[in-house]
Order: sequence, then C-alpha cells, then structure tokens
Amino acid sequence: MAGSRRLRPFGELEAAIMERLWEAGAQRSVREVVDALQTRRPLAYTTVMTVLDNLFRKGWVTRELDGRAWRYEAAVTRQEYAAALMNDALAGTSDRAGALAKFVEEIDAEDADVLSRALADALAQRRREAGR
Repeated sequence: MAGSRRLRPFGELEAAIMERLWEAGAQRSVREVVDALQTRRPLAYTTVMTVLDNLFRKGWVTRELDGRAWRYEAAVTRQEYAAALMNDALAGTSDRAGALAKFVEEIDAEDADVLSRALADALAQRRREAGR
C-alpha cells in the first residue's frame, strides 16, 4: 500500500471514515457514511464525498457504481493498515534492531505476549514453507 514513498497516517476525518467502513464490513454509500458520522459531529455530504474520493485515489478504499451513486468499501483491514504504518516507521530508521528493541521495551506485558506468540507462529510457518 505504501509503495516506495512514505506512508502518511490518516487525518482525523479520514480515520473516522475508515473506522465506519471497517465497522460496516461492507460497501457503504456516501450518505450512509455521513449518517454514521453525524452522531459525532455535523458534516457536509460533499466533504465526506471528497474525502472518500481521496481515499479511493490513494488506494485505501474501493468503490462500485450503484445506479448514480458510488458505494465504498475498505480496501485494507485495520490490521493491514497498522502493519503498514509500523513497517513504514521501521523503514525510516537506519537502526531497525534498535527501534524494534525500544518498541518491545515500551509495550505492555499483554502486547508483548501477543507479539511473542505471533513471532513464534510466523517462524514456524516459515520453517514449514522452507521444508516443502
């Protein structure tokens, strides 16, 4: 998703829109996204439409024409987006090992356990694939 250029985190409205799309887990019209966002703050239809169009051009959402209206859906999961941000942060340092070590020092014990299990699972999968 990030390609060779730096990944810019979502802005506040982009993040709110992506949250609504992730929560929905299905295509949503601009009107449905506006309605879902209205509980938090009033937003103009055209503002949300513009942000969705920008997210589409950036590759974060897909869209399909339904009559005369576009229906949008997240192109990546929350987890894929978070992983892309973490990978981009690592790519921005010349001391990857140091950055990873500092990250592990600063996460809480529960997250450290999750990370440990994820690493063990990933290594086991790589070993299985290498043994084929």
